[in-house]
Amino acid sequence: MAITTLAATSGVGFVLLLIVLNFAYIRVGLPAPAAGRSMEAIIDSLATIGGRLKRLSVVVPFAWVFTTTFATGLLSTLWRGDMETDAWALVGFAGVLMQNVVFTAAEALRFGMTSAAVHDRGSVMGLWRLTDALICFNQIFLATAILGFTVAGTSLGIIPAWHTWLGYLTAGLMIVFSSLTPYTIGGASRFALAGLIAAFGWGAWIVAYSIALLSI
Repeated sequence: MAITTLAATSGVGFVLLLIVLNFAYIRVGLPAPAAGRSMEAIIDSLATIGGRLKRLSVVVPFAWVFTTTFATGLLSTLWRGDMETDAWALVGFAGVLMQNVVFTAAEALRFGMTSAAVHDRGSVMGLWRLTDALICFNQIFLATAILGFTVAGTSLGIIPAWHTWLGYLTAGLMIVFSSLTPYTIGGASRFALAGLIAAFGWGAWIVAYSIALLSI
């Protein structure tokens, strides 16, 4: 299988897996960071979902495999020996690797929270805030990935104008959302909708780039 085909398949696979996982998290009762629920209600929910969270987390590492494969294929496609475009492609690749690291930490902290909710309820709030902050701050790495790969792809004429603007707008929204993290953690946030729009933009951007890879 050609690397472009593998990368495109991985990109679409990541988006589909992310949709399924988030839907499943809602079904099992994993509290959403910006839901505005009381800390006691959050702790009660976390105390009951340990086993269900374990079953879901079995497939989570595949998301990181998908994103890394997508980014690697994209980097190899954009690498043309031109210093400027190659540098931007590397910026995008670095952003994907960093977001994988942060989401790995956030996923691991969820197990810490479910265990603490049963054995040490007093420590849950600190773990909850830390996880929330990691997820919010992670938007900057997503923005870095989008910005780097968008600039490189636009310079080489691989992606159309609408895809370029989707990348720039989504990256800009994520940068703003990440910078507002101190005001978004801790409950319901007026900026939650902006974060949701940025997440949909990220998914659409990946799918669009995957389609572009198939046409090369």
